[in-house]
Amino acid sequence: MTTPDEQAGLRWLGLVGTVIGAMLFALLIQWLLVKPYRIPSASMVPTLDIGERVLVDRFSNRFSGPQVGDIWVFHPPSGADLENPAQACATPRLDGRACLEARPGVSEQTFIKRVVGGPGDRIAVSDGHVIRNGRKIPEPYAVRCQEEICELQTFRVPADHYFMMGDNRGDSNDSRYWGPVARDEMIGHAFATYWPVRRIGGL
Repeated sequence: MTTPDEQAGLRWLGLVGTVIGAMLFALLIQWLLVKPYRIPSASMVPTLDIGERVLVDRFSNRFSGPQVGDIWVFHPPSGADLENPAQACATPRLDGRACLEARPGVSEQTFIKRVVGGPGDRIAVSDGHVIRNGRKIPEPYAVRCQEEICELQTFRVPADHYFMMGDNRGDSNDSRYWGPVARDEMIGHAFATYWPVRRIGGL
């Protein structure tokens, strides 16, 4: 028979084992399935505010590609790290035109934006709103803007790439400046907010 001290020690070891197992399970879930993400900027206002937290589905990314209109987390091209937008594109970006050739390399940062165009789509921008394949798509979430970057001539999204834009169209560092995002750099679909409590809900 075990003594009371030995029983207490076994219970303690069992508790420690349970806690460690739960932590490992949570880390596995985060790595494979769902990852929390904090909104770092105002580029997705009014859909997502600075400091708001969302849940990102990493699992479905293994089986299906991004859908136009969804919000995704991704690694942008290296040009997104440059402070000067004029240098963010591989080739000089002319007024009224989007960047279609990203700089070599990938940023270590993670961005969160909305998918506005997929491989082969013809995209134009008017007042900050997207015209996809000749049709102005409904974008009740997009903030109208008047800057030069909010009026873009028609361009075609390259194969295996996605064109990403923030909902706050006049204040978003996105594909318009540094180019389309390669499929391999798309991390996961942001599907829900969980903080603050008043903002809990689906996206």
